[in-house]
Amino acid sequence: MAPVDRPVEEEDAAPEIIGAATASKLPAGLYLVATPIGNLGDMTARGIATLRAVDRIAAEDTRVARRLLAALAIRAPRLERYDDHADEGARTRLLDAIAAGEAVALVSDAGMPVIADPGFKLVRAARQRGLRVSVVPGASAPLAALALSGLPSDRFLFAGFLPSRETARRAALADLAPIQATLVLLEAPQRLAASLADMAAALGATRDAVVARELTKMFEEVRAGPLGALAAAFAGEDPPRGEIVVVVAPPTAADVAAVPDAATLDAQLRAALTTMSLRDAVAAVSGATGVARREVYARALALAGDREP
Repeated sequence: MAPVDRPVEEEDAAPEIIGAATASKLPAGLYLVATPIGNLGDMTARGIATLRAVDRIAAEDTRVARRLLAALAIRAPRLERYDDHADEGARTRLLDAIAAGEAVALVSDAGMPVIADPGFKLVRAARQRGLRVSVVPGASAPLAALALSGLPSDRFLFAGFLPSRETARRAALADLAPIQATLVLLEAPQRLAASLADMAAALGATRDAVVARELTKMFEEVRAGPLGALAAAFAGEDPPRGEIVVVVAPPTAADVAAVPDAATLDAQLRAALTTMSLRDAVAAVSGATGVARREVYARALALAGDREP
């Protein structure tokens, strides 16, 4: 009797998937390999097998990559730097190597490559050339912080790093304020207190948030509370150490109701325009009200036009 055709079950597929990662020679392609965000034990078996099998590794920082490979007892294949400053020539060299039959792994200093780390241009270029792109997932600081936060996770926005300059940071937060989703942001230790203060002003001092630091490491710390309280707490301390993720709850009905009406917004803009340039007035009013900067800017242009003779 001829065998009956049937869908491939997950149990059937698993050995083949694992086998592909442990083969002595991987198919030519770009492999996006997640690395630990702190705890070496979070490196996956498939990730280790992939790094052992590729022909070369493109790393955000080759020094960091060498330390990881040594800790995992992996004899480094050809290792080269690929970071945010990589030019078209660097991408072309990697893509040409893949086209010639090589398996190339891309790793960042920690976590998933491409996610707030170098790589999306390389992935896009590989797809445009019809080259194989595979992902070997693993640890990710934004997702780890979201899971630990206890805040709604059915809808979230990963916004990466906020701008370092105060005016630009406040404008960015004003755009994020009305979004109906949990916000996940990265921040540098020396800017955390100032950023939390700006978040409290733009998003609401009573809005719940979590600051997660040194995730998966020995001194992992997760602090929760309203944004205003967290801002005050960190303002009175020395800057913390390590990698930091801030998770902010979605806006409540009260937060949405606090958005000013058109007449109130116009009044605030007119007052600001008497002492500030249009650009500074927009930034100030947007930060104070939580109204998106583009909306405030459009209204400010209209008011400025009304004042012209």
